[in-house]
Amino acid sequence: MKVVEIKDKTKITGLFEGRQDTMIWACLQDCMGRAFADDLEAPRSAMIIIADFCFFAGIPSRELVGYKPENLKAGFSIMTPPDEEWAKVIEEVFGSRAKRCERYAIKKEKDIFNREKLQKIVEAVKPPYEIKMIDREIYEEIKEIDWARDLCSQFSTWEEYETHGLGTVMRKEKEIVSGASSYTWYQEGIEIEIDTRVDERRKGLALACGARLILACMQRKIYPGWDAQNKGSVALAEKLGYHLEKEYPVYEICDW
Repeated sequence: MKVVEIKDKTKITGLFEGRQDTMIWACLQDCMGRAFADDLEAPRSAMIIIADFCFFAGIPSRELVGYKPENLKAGFSIMTPPDEEWAKVIEEVFGSRAKRCERYAIKKEKDIFNREKLQKIVEAVKPPYEIKMIDREIYEEIKEIDWARDLCSQFSTWEEYETHGLGTVMRKEKEIVSGASSYTWYQEGIEIEIDTRVDERRKGLALACGARLILACMQRKIYPGWDAQNKGSVALAEKLGYHLEKEYPVYEICDW
């Protein structure tokens, strides 16, 4: 089977019907990411690659699972099978290189956020901490910080981030110590990336950054999507007003 890149995303929309991941929507809407399939006109199997994630749909295909575009620099991928048949193929193709993990899908619910509660979380921040929205200067600073880079890593320029991204950071005096920002974007919203420097964790900084970002999204009338890597992220999301939908498997491929 020959793997082909899909430019006309309408050709694969039906294969991903019903999927609730904002990163899938981002690709199908031609906002971010790339799509591949087994046929240009009548695909039966499809793959979406966006940021560090890889999503599959249709008939399980070893060729698609094992395919890596030549110009793709990433050496790490989080592959998300829609069912156990796709999961089996991933295991067959990558063997011991495929580490099965659990992630946690958060419900996509409208009008669930309590503006007053979120505002109180933000207002509880006291010196030496200060919340700032990401501007050009902060964007450039983030790009040079290893632990914070993913806050803006999917936007190659400030102009791109200014147009499609949105985010906030927590400063402790002059240093960035936490942040919440757009990992990806789609027409109706963003997918949130949130992180805190190791020595500043468990102080409520991520909670405050998340609250400030959600308030900014509410002001812009866009949805702040959240997908949790671990139970700690689930707990943080629930404090902000989200609800857990389900646990689901992914495969981390470290030397893709």
